[in-house]
Amino acid sequence: MMENAFFSSTLVNFNEIQGVYSALKELEKEEVEEERSFDMEGWREIGLSPSHYAFHQEKMGDEMVHFSDYGVPNNFHFSGIPIPEAIDQVTIGKPKRHQFSRAPFELLSNYGSSPNRARDGNVSSLTNQACVDGQKLSTEEIIRMAGERYIQFSTQNFGGFSTFLHPYGCGLLGLSTDETTKDIELAQLLLSAADKVGYQQFDSASRLLLHCESMASEVGNPVQRIVYYYAEALRERIDRETGNIKVKRAEERGIHGKCMALGPSEAFLAHHQKIPFILAIQCAGMQKILESVVSVSAPKVHLIDLQIRNGTHWTILMQALAENNKCPIKLMKITTVGTTNKHEMEGTCKRLVSFAKSLNLPFSFKVVFLSDMKDFKKEQIDTEPDEIVVVYSPTVLRSMISRPECLESVMRVIQRLKPALMVVNEIEANYNSPSFVKRFVEALFSHSAHFDCLEDCMQRDDKYRMVLEGTYFRDGILNIVAAKDEERIERSVRIGVWRAFFARFGMMEIGLSESSLYQARLVVDQFACGSSCTLDKNGKCLVVGWKGTPLHSLSTWKFL
Repeated sequence: MMENAFFSSTLVNFNEIQGVYSALKELEKEEVEEERSFDMEGWREIGLSPSHYAFHQEKMGDEMVHFSDYGVPNNFHFSGIPIPEAIDQVTIGKPKRHQFSRAPFELLSNYGSSPNRARDGNVSSLTNQACVDGQKLSTEEIIRMAGERYIQFSTQNFGGFSTFLHPYGCGLLGLSTDETTKDIELAQLLLSAADKVGYQQFDSASRLLLHCESMASEVGNPVQRIVYYYAEALRERIDRETGNIKVKRAEERGIHGKCMALGPSEAFLAHHQKIPFILAIQCAGMQKILESVVSVSAPKVHLIDLQIRNGTHWTILMQALAENNKCPIKLMKITTVGTTNKHEMEGTCKRLVSFAKSLNLPFSFKVVFLSDMKDFKKEQIDTEPDEIVVVYSPTVLRSMISRPECLESVMRVIQRLKPALMVVNEIEANYNSPSFVKRFVEALFSHSAHFDCLEDCMQRDDKYRMVLEGTYFRDGILNIVAAKDEERIERSVRIGVWRAFFARFGMMEIGLSESSLYQARLVVDQFACGSSCTLDKNGKCLVVGWKGTPLHSLSTWKFL
């Protein structure tokens, strides 16, 4: 039986992770006594809470969307000058009346992959089915329906703001609550505002945003919340384009987080604890690393982490290595490379050293802190001939897409290190389209799935949810919508583009084992909201999504 094969000496034991995190909490208590600065930055509330959870896997199959579907050339690569935004090439002046083009919004009709979605552009078929089944429409479905209505009304020449005063007709009759109708109308207002911003019709866009802002709320349902942050981002883009304001600093908005990394904050750990994506990907990745170490009976393992954050993922592997008698480890080394939060990196170092000591696991840790990733050099990594080298890249490569020369330089350094394995976790979405509207729509769908997940897994008034939405997601949305050129660091591309990019460095995708995939399913099964988390394979990589919308990819590679 397959299940018997999973429970082998080379399997990361998920059931013991709760104990691992409990041990970390005890270590943290000791550290608080030693250094009070860890009080707010430590790993409080880390422990998992497995209980009566259910799991359901929803296949995405052949309906997986690809990068090329969104208007970016198939032969695009990261070398050379980044593709500029079309909007950036237009001289700001008096807005011109434009003929409506439905092309950027047509991807609304085809986005997603849940089997119950309407594919013929008929909104009523989906809403009526929802009424019959008594099921609640997801945030992504509401956004897509709003897009379909926007296309329908715009092509029928209702025109202007009067579009939103036009009755929806029988398509929305029979819905169980009026909230869905209001949410569709609100999302439709947002899409219309984005379209007008794309054509630099800023006065019209501003009037539409006034109505969005009156209906949206940062404490409401997921649609109201996401429209609140996207309307704010559109407003900032308008202000930047018209010269009304200078670039707003995060501190001026009352934001205390960073766009690309939260660090070991309580909010991030709460997200880790209540949302299945992160831990599922981490356990699958750690399982693959464990298998690689055991397969070559390596006495020493050197792990190069390109973004350590709080380091909880390494505790999973440390526990497994400490308990593996068939392949005793003489030394486990971690070298973390980063450009921000040096103090947090050092704090993570101290906690992992303490945890390794509690396991009697030989361990060393080194921090390579750089002012810029372009300064990353092979000589900064102390490798030895008798150790197996593994590179772990958790959603960090995408931060260099806006600087292709930096990304290429980092990859050349990794290539020279000759790792036996490279594990890559990236956002499975295209925030890099040269078209503003396409990029807007793609990001809106991806964030809709995230906000829908937060709604299902966390209470609306959860203080950690408020922090996550108000810092991490808010910063990302503002950067995607309002920033330009290299300032726009919140970018991502789909796995197909990464495959083409990695091939240039002689990298071969080796795929995840059945044990790794099982680990991901096992983790999802421990979450109360796991029934909506989708797991699928795209080629040899794992794609994790929410109700059919792909969100993360996990792929593993080796250099030829």
